[in-house]
Amino acid sequence: MRKLIVASTSTIHGSRFLEYLLPHLEKHFKSVTNLLFIPYARPGGISHSTYTGIVSDALSSLPFTVQGIHEFDDPIKAIKDAEAIYVGGGNTFVLMDQLISSGLIEVLKNKVKAGTPYLGTSAGSNIVGPNVKTTNDMPIVHPETLDALDLVPFNINPHYLDPDPDSKHKGETRETRIKEFHAYNDINVIGLREGSWIEVNGSAYVLKGPMTARIFKKNTDPFEISPETDLNEIL
Repeated sequence: MRKLIVASTSTIHGSRFLEYLLPHLEKHFKSVTNLLFIPYARPGGISHSTYTGIVSDALSSLPFTVQGIHEFDDPIKAIKDAEAIYVGGGNTFVLMDQLISSGLIEVLKNKVKAGTPYLGTSAGSNIVGPNVKTTNDMPIVHPETLDALDLVPFNINPHYLDPDPDSKHKGETRETRIKEFHAYNDINVIGLREGSWIEVNGSAYVLKGPMTARIFKKNTDPFEISPETDLNEIL
């Protein structure tokens, strides 16, 4: 049975890295002794070791160790042997390019489908949908494909922002960009605001956290859903 936490962000304003998720991660990773971290998205271009150290420090209160996938000679075997997996945020295109070039997409998909607990934040959440075409990131590298893990039947738009009526910027809003996506695609999109996440248990998808989420469907006006909504009921 699939067990995922798909979060908009690793850090909310006024808190430390992953702090707001810690009570939920303790339950999510129950009985885990070692967490495999995939740091390939590399926020700001930091090293894999530095990024892994940040995660290890943030999760130090939980009863397991953290190892970065770059520490293993065989990353495919590292995923196959993993008790739990966390894919961090950064640049989604960099993440996808590294996963594809390392031959990890299918093994990661199959591992999570088999029930290995998964945590994704930001870019790590973008990749759980059918494709990564609703990421906010710049394509600073060119992955072979934009098709992703397809672990959930919808795309994520993390860090979703509502239009600011007082802003002097008159360019495209996040909502406009998602509508552009729907001009060419028929995949539902969930705009996840900061502090929100989707909890996946098998085929159940439930919005968690204090914020509402915005739902985008092709040829339909966007609408809001409240926390604890079962996404199967509206998608």
